[in-house]
Amino acid sequence: MLGHSHALSGLAAGAATLPWAPVHGAVAQMSWIAAVGGFAMLPDLDQRGSTVSDMWGPVTDVPSGAVGRLAGGHRWGTHDAVLAPLAFGGLALLAADRYWSSLLVMALAIGLALRALHFVIPGRAENTVIGNVLLSWGGAWLLLEHSPPPTWLPWAVAAGVLTHIVGDAITTAGVPTPLLWLVHRGRLVFFPVRTGATLEKAVLVPLFLIATVGFIWANTDVRDAVDPIVDRILARG
Repeated sequence: MLGHSHALSGLAAGAATLPWAPVHGAVAQMSWIAAVGGFAMLPDLDQRGSTVSDMWGPVTDVPSGAVGRLAGGHRWGTHDAVLAPLAFGGLALLAADRYWSSLLVMALAIGLALRALHFVIPGRAENTVIGNVLLSWGGAWLLLEHSPPPTWLPWAVAAGVLTHIVGDAITTAGVPTPLLWLVHRGRLVFFPVRTGATLEKAVLVPLFLIATVGFIWANTDVRDAVDPIVDRILARG
């Protein structure tokens, strides 16, 4: 799937899982949604030249090459529905206990979401290395300063990674057979949609956007603030 499709599906998954997410309060809820959306891009760190790899220049490009080699190439280890959530979530678990490492993980999530959703963001700052660094690290700092320590980060990472894998499983390239690919490089393809096809752009992307808005409405206090306004407008009509 395309980068923005992964990000939008991640945002929808983040909003849908709010009832079970270990977060409380509006700031933490929005942080959870943004994190899952951003981390839905993370498995493509196995490919140099991807959105993830290019985001912060050499800071993300160099690790991308190492991840790709360790994972056995693009769409192998980082797309294993069992190993990838455990591995990436485990790294986030190690980071969650310290402020600066938590800041890094949160900045990574925000930066990825900004890059993936650049087509709906005015300007081009989020697509430049310096602009993305400033926006993502500044946003991460604001979120961490106004919410409790993000002990939920490992869960958000795992949820985002798994969402990415499910999305790629419906494309023609598919994803590796969990664990078994280490012995025999078999792949799973559940619904062979060509990446970037009309079905993805014209159907799936709008559905992800609608789902995100709908789940935010259903699972947060947004409706409590908006419903009285809607009621007053309808009463006047």
